[in-house]
Amino acid sequence: MRVNFVLSEVATGLRRNLTMTVAMILTTAISLGLMGTGLLIAGMISDMKEIYYDKVQVSIFLADDVTEEQRAAIESELDSSPEVKSFIYESKEEAFERFQQQFSQQPELVENTPADALPESFRVELVNPERYSVIAAEFPSGENGVDQVRDEGDFLDRLFSLLNGARNATIAVAVVQALAALLLISNTIQLAAFNRRNETNIMRLVGASRWYTQLPFILEAAIAGLIGGLLAAGGLILTKVLFIDKTLSGPIKAGIIPQVEWSAIISNSLIISGVGVGLAAVAAYVTLRLYVRL
Repeated sequence: MRVNFVLSEVATGLRRNLTMTVAMILTTAISLGLMGTGLLIAGMISDMKEIYYDKVQVSIFLADDVTEEQRAAIESELDSSPEVKSFIYESKEEAFERFQQQFSQQPELVENTPADALPESFRVELVNPERYSVIAAEFPSGENGVDQVRDEGDFLDRLFSLLNGARNATIAVAVVQALAALLLISNTIQLAAFNRRNETNIMRLVGASRWYTQLPFILEAAIAGLIGGLLAAGGLILTKVLFIDKTLSGPIKAGIIPQVEWSAIISNSLIISGVGVGLAAVAAYVTLRLYVRL
């Protein structure tokens, strides 16, 4: 097989259908970029679940007028409860100090929050986090110095449900874009084969195999898919540098959301580039087998 001839045919094909090739590359890049974004979101959700669900607590917030006797009674009841694995008491001063640390990257919010705005509380770790209702029944809100009882697990479930929805929506749009890219690849290959039908017919007449005449078209699609994958990888890199590392730097430093490591960017870039090459090559091969006679 003459490698130089095949490569020259690939270059010629890309130049002849430059407009459609560019459109194919951009469509592929968008779909792969959305796919990479979905993978990053999925990775962040997984990391956040490991961080937060291991620390799920029930917070018993105390009323502003709670007495020492009521506070001691709550502590004694928590200490004797078989549902409680451990607990800590957090005063108003400690709550405000923790608030300052968590939002240290947002000084305006800290400055506009009074030092006594956060209530004192007991933060309780349960033996079985799903038995929140038992603790809520033992410490009814509005009675005996208790202002309210809040289950952090319920909030986390709603938060991760929202994040999962965002991930699924991103992947759904990526799938639609991928279908558009596959149709565009198919049309581009059909047009390229039609424009070069005389050349391929002559090659078949002189004994060239079907695979040999198809290979330039498959390589054209694969190269376009690779370029689209590289553009999508560049988009992921820009997303990390300009959005994650800058816009989200405050929540990341505060430990609210996990850091997105470069290893995740690199691995996702390799995945989407490989998917781009594979899908484009397969789409070209199927198109040539079904719709084009070479």
